[in-house]
Amino acid sequence: MKSGGKPQFQAAELDAVVANAKEQSRGYAAEVLRSDLLSVGVYTLPVRGVDGQTPHDEDEVYYAVRGRAMFFVAGREHAVRPGTLLFVPARAEHRFHDIEEELILIVFWAPPEGTGAATRDE
Repeated sequence: MKSGGKPQFQAAELDAVVANAKEQSRGYAAEVLRSDLLSVGVYTLPVRGVDGQTPHDEDEVYYAVRGRAMFFVAGREHAVRPGTLLFVPARAEHRFHDIEEELILIVFWAPPEGTGAATRDE
């Protein structure tokens, strides 16, 4: 859904995107919405699931729609529940753990996922 110029309106229905994310091996639906400056995905993790992600080259914001867990980022821990917002700077080690209730997370990427902060920093 790359805009390639003037940003265009986009929309997505959360229930449909969550269903799509659950069908993916990583529980992640990428590029649900995307522009030249931002992309949005949906990440799901089951109860007692393992979050195997590694650091990314983009800044991220997670918004917890549903679920309860703990979040580790750069040596710190933070409780996650519905309504929690988390900012993760590019290249920071992070992961969700101790997942008590299925997590449904909206992930905002800037710059868009896959374009990387490394390019922005050079």
